[in-house]
Amino acid sequence: MTTPGLTTIQSSFEPKETMNRLEAAVQAKGMTVFARIDHAAGATAAGLSLRPTEVLIFGNAKAGTPLMNSVQTIGLDLPLKALVWQDATRNTWLSYNDPGWLAQRHGIDPETQPVVANMTVALNGVAKAATTA
Repeated sequence: MTTPGLTTIQSSFEPKETMNRLEAAVQAKGMTVFARIDHAAGATAAGLSLRPTEVLIFGNAKAGTPLMNSVQTIGLDLPLKALVWQDATRNTWLSYNDPGWLAQRHGIDPETQPVVANMTVALNGVAKAATTA
């Protein structure tokens, strides 16, 4: 299944290790980690079951601020988020919104394209670091 604007890549690691690697890669790039949300733990607390599913919320004001100065509604999608999840066959995946798609969705000024391009490179880099040996 392909979803426009959504990048999903398979990880070589279990979910927890993938998320730990992602968090470390984000911090190594100088980005701020705002939150790490364990949806499976929340489900367990509610008496429900859910395969491993975690979200990392992270970003960098130097990248996000110019985009929000262009169109403030992109603040709905910033900071960036990445989802690490396990499917029914126990494969681990990492999914995130493509920054170019977010820029298009919100009608970001074309002058901010270099910021979007840099954000894309950074996001692709941390995703690769998290999912490959």
